[in-house]
Amino acid sequence: MKINDVYFLKSCGSPSQFPEYQYPEIAFLGRSNVGKSSLINMLMNRKNLVKTGSRPGVTRTVNFFILNNVISIADLPGFGYANMPWGVKRTFMPLIKRYITGRDNLKLAFLLIDIRRVPERRERELLALLAENKIPVAVILTKCDKLPRGRRTRNIKSICAELGVDDTALFPTSAKTRSGRKELLDLIAEYAGSSAVKP
Repeated sequence: MKINDVYFLKSCGSPSQFPEYQYPEIAFLGRSNVGKSSLINMLMNRKNLVKTGSRPGVTRTVNFFILNNVISIADLPGFGYANMPWGVKRTFMPLIKRYITGRDNLKLAFLLIDIRRVPERRERELLALLAENKIPVAVILTKCDKLPRGRRTRNIKSICAELGVDDTALFPTSAKTRSGRKELLDLIAEYAGSSAVKP
């Protein structure tokens, strides 16, 4: 899929603010500091489409972008950052869950997991919630450039065992080396429909 145009639409702190349209939507979910912003920037071929920062937990809203005027991209807030204020932290998972259960045009969810980390309860909960709502999900392994090949292979096996999935459900990526970009763009085009792949 060719990226012709992509732009930021709006930030939403509650479901009542979510945009109402029928564009097929692709959601990006994951823990704080998993590399969501960097991955989206790499996929969209833009340096600063999504703000990145050294401090985890910067994204506290659902941020919507429009791709090629036919696809909606939703960047959900990262969860699990221990030093985040409790009053902020406790709003994140309810916001994410309400997004998943109430977004009729959601066609595919990318669940991002740092390949160096073992998935925890939150990731398993999100996989179960997505399955319960019949939303296709792809598990995206980020920061694969941080590990040598042998260690990557071992970690992929561990992640598969923890999540109860086959390794064909996992997509290794690196925002730094841009590996995995074509595979993820092909997935977006497949689930968004034929209009997304127009040259």
